[in-house]
Amino acid sequence: MEQNFQLELAREFVFYTNKSVFLTGKAGTGKTTFLTQLRRSLPKRMAVVAPTGVAAINAGGVTIHSLFQLPFGPNIPGSEASGTFRFGREKINLIKSIDLLVIDEVSMVRADLLDGIDSVLRRFKDRNRPFGGTQLLLIGDLQQLAPVIKDDEWNLLKPHYDSVFFFSSKALQQLDLVRIELTHIYRQTDQAFINVLNQVRDNQLDQGGLELLNSRFVPSFSPKRGEGYIILTTHNASAGKINTGHLEEISEESFFFDARVTDDFPAYSYPTDETLELKIGAQVMFVKNDSAKERRYFNGKIGEVVSIADDAILVKCPGDTMEIVVEKATWSNLRYQLNPETMEVEEKIVGTFTQFPLKLAWAITIHKSQGLTFERAVIDANLSFAHGQVYVALSRCKTLEGMVLSSPIEAHSIRSDRQVASFSEETTANPPNAGQLQEAKAAYQKNTLFEAFDWHAVQRSLGQIGKIYREFQVTDDSLKERLKLLTDAFDRDILMVASRFRNQLNHLLAASGNAVDASIQERLGKAAGYFQEKMSTAIRPEIDSLKPESENKALQKAFLKAQEELERNLFVKSACLEAVGKDFSVAGFLKARSRAEHDFVFQGEKDRDIDPQKPLSNSDLYKALKSWRDEVAADHGVPAYMVIQVKTMTEIARSLPVSLKALEGIKGIGKSKVNRFGVEIVSIVRSYCTEKGISPSPQMLIDEPPAPKVPSRETTLSLFREGKSIEEIAAGRSLAVSTVESHLSHYIASGDVQVEEVFSKERIALILEFVGEKPVNSLTEIKAGLGDDFTFSEIRAAVSLLKTRHAE
Repeated sequence: MEQNFQLELAREFVFYTNKSVFLTGKAGTGKTTFLTQLRRSLPKRMAVVAPTGVAAINAGGVTIHSLFQLPFGPNIPGSEASGTFRFGREKINLIKSIDLLVIDEVSMVRADLLDGIDSVLRRFKDRNRPFGGTQLLLIGDLQQLAPVIKDDEWNLLKPHYDSVFFFSSKALQQLDLVRIELTHIYRQTDQAFINVLNQVRDNQLDQGGLELLNSRFVPSFSPKRGEGYIILTTHNASAGKINTGHLEEISEESFFFDARVTDDFPAYSYPTDETLELKIGAQVMFVKNDSAKERRYFNGKIGEVVSIADDAILVKCPGDTMEIVVEKATWSNLRYQLNPETMEVEEKIVGTFTQFPLKLAWAITIHKSQGLTFERAVIDANLSFAHGQVYVALSRCKTLEGMVLSSPIEAHSIRSDRQVASFSEETTANPPNAGQLQEAKAAYQKNTLFEAFDWHAVQRSLGQIGKIYREFQVTDDSLKERLKLLTDAFDRDILMVASRFRNQLNHLLAASGNAVDASIQERLGKAAGYFQEKMSTAIRPEIDSLKPESENKALQKAFLKAQEELERNLFVKSACLEAVGKDFSVAGFLKARSRAEHDFVFQGEKDRDIDPQKPLSNSDLYKALKSWRDEVAADHGVPAYMVIQVKTMTEIARSLPVSLKALEGIKGIGKSKVNRFGVEIVSIVRSYCTEKGISPSPQMLIDEPPAPKVPSRETTLSLFREGKSIEEIAAGRSLAVSTVESHLSHYIASGDVQVEEVFSKERIALILEFVGEKPVNSLTEIKAGLGDDFTFSEIRAAVSLLKTRHAE
């Protein structure tokens, strides 16, 4: 398989592009093996789903309905059926984090179900892109089993869809789907048999092919005991009757084995009988691949029970020299979850089913045989009632000689669908090539970079605030003016600059052959720094000032919702800019974006959630933590509550964690925050304990005391006192110039630094003259009045000085 060009092409598209892929191919071409290998090596966060419980267990995934909480009835376009289900925060974070969604056995997925998936992904990811921008890998053969639909359900759906098949999905038709057909067959080696199977699959069975198949018709065929033939039939009742009848004919004692089912494992997903009845002499089929090193059996292997004990069963298979000692096996029912530390999509076992991996196997339905391989089979397919059933049945056999027909094949029993045939022909006729792959790889990288500098989500959030003002008829002209000043500054300093930079980036990438070289990375770093500074100085400080003062609760609720969306978009944008500005990679960008979406917490009133009636433990420590937090927030240009939440600081003040391990146990503090801020927080707690004479318990003194860290602005002040310029301090400490100036503005306010040491005394005087004695509500408003000749840092310093004078 390593030399299979189509498999390698599929792997490259899945790994290194964001193109959605339909991977198809005849039975036995390696689709299942491809998925197995993908699970082991794909760096993207992946979820695997299938349309039925058994298919999901076999694929190592979950059902479509369980992951996306979709109803089992028809999903009528426009009905928003998925919106009736409430999604918990954990499920929302999981869905947002999926980079690749694999849908196995997609031939059985209905078009309306695929559109249901689209509606959920759009709801929680990007509403303007099919499937929320999630990459899809659809695996299956349309010439095999078709979706199941009742007449009354199709009557509801047919006004909206051309067919019931997945490719009629309205969302899928908006994708530029890459179609890759696997052509090398691994299951069969006899070319004549392969040719006739292809004729059946394509509904092109000629007279010669029909005669070859019917040469395997043996009237009244009765296999001898131990030959390992299994009957493939069309209906469950027929298969059950055959198995029960053969078992009753055996005069040996019956043994009953009860499965052990733990936690959540629904009955419709059981891989074999919950109570398994066996006798010595019973013909059985393995329903799981052997996990042992010897690989003694595989899913679909036929044998006969020769011995039974409480903890083991001996099975002899045709052609094997030794019996197989069969022990109980365990299947796991999975649920996907998002690891909050690694931000990886992980599989959580929520239930298990433990039973001997066997089932009675004188007969099985064609439907349940999909994906299995048989050495010997008796096929009764003349009563086939569904599209693809004859092909599925015939293609389960490894050889023509191992197949026996209990009734002759009639031309009318080979059913195919015209639309399926058309879609399949188009897939075969238009395979992707290496050139298209390279184009897709380059486009993926470029689109990711462009996304980092796309500000339309923030623009929409600002527009939503204006819409709220209009809908609720807000009459405060100062609010409207602040919003206008902010949006004008946003359009001028961010949107227009970002548009020009994307054009420059496009030319730079074209010149470098779409490689992010050192010169491009340098430009990315400068651009990211520029936009980070603009967010820090021009947007974030102004958000709270836009809130209307009103008793109208509906207005307050609408504004808080808009504010939350705006701050979320800014928080995620900041993380994305940081990811591209340092050492860009697509994988790193995706991880940073997902982590930011998960980490964002909106508290509305932020620090006002402390209950005034409840005494605060160690209030002096809480104040010290809050002072440290505010400084860190200023350094990083983010709202303070995004560094550490109030409730978390309250818990730290209560529990006094004096070790990194103890700190990690505080709710709201994970490994990532311990790595970034743990030493500083623990140092503050230890200093407080020493000052107050508090002796921590030995259990909490696990770590060596961390070296205390000098506050960032104190370091800035020290360097400034040594005679270094603001530019030299910023360069030496990898800080923005505005950050250094904000540090010094703090000391201007405290009187430790004179304003003329940092800024022009004359310019500060002009700012103070403009501000006068009126209350200062908005730096942006002052900036707009003074013009672009004055910087936010100068204005901030002047305002600090003004506040100091008022305090005096």
